[in-house]
Amino acid sequence: MQSGHTAVRITALALAVAGLAVARCVAAEQSEINVAQQYGVSFLPLMVMEREKVAGPSVMNDGVISGTLQFVAVGAPSLITLWDKTNGQVRGMSAMTTYPLYLVTRNPTVKTVRDFSEKDKIAVPSIKVSTQAIMLQMVAAKEYGAANWAHYDAWTVGLSHPDAVLALTNNTGGVDAHFSSSPFYEQELKIPGVRLLTTNYEILGGPATAVVIAASSKYRDANPKSYKAFFDALREAIDTINQDKRAAAKIYLQQANDAKNTPDDIYAMIAAPDYAYTLAPQKVFKTAQFMHQIGTVRREPKSWTELFFPEVQNLKGD
Repeated sequence: MQSGHTAVRITALALAVAGLAVARCVAAEQSEINVAQQYGVSFLPLMVMEREKVAGPSVMNDGVISGTLQFVAVGAPSLITLWDKTNGQVRGMSAMTTYPLYLVTRNPTVKTVRDFSEKDKIAVPSIKVSTQAIMLQMVAAKEYGAANWAHYDAWTVGLSHPDAVLALTNNTGGVDAHFSSSPFYEQELKIPGVRLLTTNYEILGGPATAVVIAASSKYRDANPKSYKAFFDALREAIDTINQDKRAAAKIYLQQANDAKNTPDDIYAMIAAPDYAYTLAPQKVFKTAQFMHQIGTVRREPKSWTELFFPEVQNLKGD
C-alpha cells in the first residue's frame, strides 16, 4: 500500500455488495459515507467492506471534527482526544482490531527501553498523539517516574509504517527503532540485527484495542439508518474475516497491493492467538486514564462506555 492519503469512500452500492440492502434504507439520508483509514492488516474489515472501493491521526482527527469524514479509523488515543476536544460529541462507534504493537530496534547497544538515548530515533506514526507515542509515554512514566512521562518524546520521529520500514532498513535520518505493527513488524524482523524490545500488551498488561471506528453525534443523529448500515456492515465484515481467515488474507493482499507477503504470511498474522477482529474495546479506559493523568486530555471518563455510542455498551469491554 502506498504512503500518503487515501480517501476511502464506501457508497450505498459497496455496502450492498457487503451484504446489506442499504440503498433503500438511506435514500433520505447521506448516500455516500466517507471513511479515513491508515495501513496494515488491522484495517482488513474496512477492506472487506470496500473491496469492490488518510496519513497520520492528526489529519484524520481534523477531518472528523470538521465533518468532512463521517467515520474515522484511529487508535484509542485519537478517539480519547476527539472525545475530549468535542466534549463527548465524537465517540467510538466500536472497536475493530485488537493486536500487538511491537517496539523494535537495530541498535546493538539497546538491550532494554532504558538504553535509548539522544543518539536514537524511534519512528512512530505521529509524534506525541499516536498509540505508539502514548505507549512510549507510559513506559517513560513507569521507568523514570510519572513526572518524566515525556522522556522519549524528543527522540521520536513521525513516519508512516511503510516509510519507517525503509528508514529502519537504510538507517535513514538516524532511525534505528520503530514502534511497528503487522505486517511491517514481520518484515523488519528479517533485517539483520533487528529485535523486539516490548509490546503494547506488555505495557498495558494485556490485549489492547489498536483500532477503533469513531463518529460524531451530529452525523449519527442526522443519519440513523446510514449509521446503523455502516455498523452492521462492519460487524458482518468482521464475521466474514473470522469465519475464513485464509480468504480474508487474499482480500488484504489484493486491496493493499502487497507484493511482499504471501497469503500464508498474512494468514499467520491474522490467525495468531494475540490478534483479534472484534467490536469490543480493550484497555481503552486505562489509556484514557493515563492521558488524563499527564494532561494530554482535560476530561476523564468514568468508564469506557462514556467513550462509545450505545451500540457496543452491552459488550464486555474495558
